[in-house]
Amino acid sequence: MSFASEFKEFAMKGNVVDLAVGVVIGAAFGKIVSSLVENVIMPVVGLLTGGVNFSTLAVAIGMSPKGEPVLLKYGAFFQTVVDFLIVAFVIFLAIKAINRLKKPPVAAVAVPPPRQEVLLEEIRNLLAKR
Repeated sequence: MSFASEFKEFAMKGNVVDLAVGVVIGAAFGKIVSSLVENVIMPVVGLLTGGVNFSTLAVAIGMSPKGEPVLLKYGAFFQTVVDFLIVAFVIFLAIKAINRLKKPPVAAVAVPPPRQEVLLEEIRNLLAKR
């Protein structure tokens, strides 16, 4: 088997293709959630906290050799944490919905035994009592 055909067989397996689709959709979903947090949620949170823009919150921890301040940008970190929490919550809801759609297998309805077996069991029980 040649290297190219072996690679083609590997790449066309269902799991690899499914993973690739998941990564692409996940990246697009991440951009949507980042936009939601940055443009919708954080302005509301900033308004509720007195007009604070969290993405600009930082602490100067020194000066660089060029004379520029070195900033510890904890506001951007906070915004990233909110992004993560929203993504995790939405994925949790999606998996919960998918699991709800998976119905447990229907239990087989117990079929009553044929009349002959019922009579034989009754005869057996009567003989056991003697």
